[in-house]
Amino acid sequence: MSLQEKIKKIKLLLLDVDGVLTDGSIILGPPDLEYKIFNIRDGLGIKLAQAGDIEVGIITGRISEAVRKRALELDIKILYQGQSNKIEAYQKIKQQLDLKDEQIAYIGDDLPDLAILKQAGFGCTVSDACDEIKKEVDFVTKRNGGKGAVRETIELILKNQGKWDSLVEKYIE
Repeated sequence: MSLQEKIKKIKLLLLDVDGVLTDGSIILGPPDLEYKIFNIRDGLGIKLAQAGDIEVGIITGRISEAVRKRALELDIKILYQGQSNKIEAYQKIKQQLDLKDEQIAYIGDDLPDLAILKQAGFGCTVSDACDEIKKEVDFVTKRNGGKGAVRETIELILKNQGKWDSLVEKYIE
């Protein structure tokens, strides 16, 4: 199946956080504060995906108030934090939304994402991901994690689904 054929079936985009929505850096402060830096263009990309009828969700290994707050800001209702075995969360989401693997895209960057990337219909990674991940995916972004890679992937999906131009038009009017 061609890349374009795979992309046309996507209804859900699932994201890892550290290394995908962020550059992988974590700033720890007292007394248990954790800071993350998110890219604003990735945020707009997520809003564009939602406007284009693509649901967006997060599966992450860590638990972070910053991630909860960012998901709330972006109206991301599917949020699984503290997932040491991410494939279990993936299976729950797939079942809850009554989707097939071929309807799901996933962006991950490191070994904990490998099982999902092998199962999802459209596996994506960021340019600074580990080599083992890059070998298993359908698409590697030009941008690094936390530097617009999510937006790049969303644009690819929306353009291949023929939705991009109409979404951009809303900003011209």
